[in-house]
Amino acid sequence: MVSVGLLLMRLVIGIAFIGHGAQKLFGWFGGYGPKGTGGWMESIGIKPGVAMAVAAGVLELVGGLMFTLGLLTPLAALLIAGAMLGAMIKVHAPNGFWSTNNGIEFPLTLLVVAVGVALAGPGAISLDAVLFN
Repeated sequence: MVSVGLLLMRLVIGIAFIGHGAQKLFGWFGGYGPKGTGGWMESIGIKPGVAMAVAAGVLELVGGLMFTLGLLTPLAALLIAGAMLGAMIKVHAPNGFWSTNNGIEFPLTLLVVAVGVALAGPGAISLDAVLFN
């Protein structure tokens, strides 16, 4: 049952990150693509905006895909954690803790789940288990 629980966490978190990365990189799922996301990033002081939008999108898309599959799970969690740490510092921290104020609550939760799964291991239902056990 532990492996099923880990799979559920990996699927929900990983697929969400795939979607967020696709929003930034391709404008899919209501996203703004690199130019739109980059413009917003520049407006909050993250420069160069387009390059940083692409970098964030790659972290989210690749990290999310790897996390979903349970492939190189510690690296996948590191990519996700890096994206969330950047979001917390540049976007959410000035707003406090609670997500109702756009605070760090939700990105911190995603970061902790990713790190927790990496520390626990991805479980038996993962590519890591197939490839490395």
